[in-house]
Amino acid sequence: MKPLHLSLSLLLLSLSTLLLGLSILLLGPHKHIALTTDFYLISSLIPATIFNFIAASAFIMSAILAFLAIKKATLRPILGYLLIAISLVPLGSLFSESMWITSMGGFPVIGSGQGVIKYFALLSIGLLLVKTTFTPLQTAWISIFPVLVVLLWIGGMKFTLLEAQGIESLVKTSPFMGWLYKFLSLQTTSNIIGIYDLVAVLLLVVAMYYRKLLIPAILISGMVFVVTQSFLVTFTGSLSSETILSTTGHFLIKDLWFLVCLFFYYSALKQVPSKA
Repeated sequence: MKPLHLSLSLLLLSLSTLLLGLSILLLGPHKHIALTTDFYLISSLIPATIFNFIAASAFIMSAILAFLAIKKATLRPILGYLLIAISLVPLGSLFSESMWITSMGGFPVIGSGQGVIKYFALLSIGLLLVKTTFTPLQTAWISIFPVLVVLLWIGGMKFTLLEAQGIESLVKTSPFMGWLYKFLSLQTTSNIIGIYDLVAVLLLVVAMYYRKLLIPAILISGMVFVVTQSFLVTFTGSLSSETILSTTGHFLIKDLWFLVCLFFYYSALKQVPSKA
């Protein structure tokens, strides 16, 4: 990976995990951590405040390591192992029925798990920091897998009324998409967003082999996560003067991890000969 791309990746990682860690610490015990501890049947072992402190500390430590690792390469594998550990805990809870919408048939109709599947990005980043001997093509697939999962899964959910209603409060505040509601119905607007996500998935896969599509694929998919970050400013429920981020803000800030994945993806594919 090019030094500039790696530095930007580590900086984004440091920023996102620092904000998450500090806000979790300030927010105190909340349902997202409780869902995970309930799944592992450990909620009654120690007070919820301790679980909250452990989670916050893990993110803050990740932020410190990521920042220091910009200059100190020896810290990158340590950071990688920590990110893997952080990601595996919530990802395991995907086996809980609480992550799926039972009224719509359960799996794969995802509910609370939408925030959890974003940890696939942290897992991929951790793997790539720990093991630097992957081939460029392997690196590209590992880095892009979380992006494909989220765009395909959550993008597919956009075609349901439940998701269309769920994103309305966010989308209507966006200068990029809010205007769509003036001309289109709630469901049609959501469908268009879903189609956009699926187009981004297609481009990312095809660009693996036809390099002329690499830049369009990066720009189109990257815009999804950039727009998500804009909700931190436009949606009043994202930020808090008391806790920095709300739980909605937690959901949004995690999309910075996917931009990191795209940096890895781009750098890896630049080293692979194109078929066209």
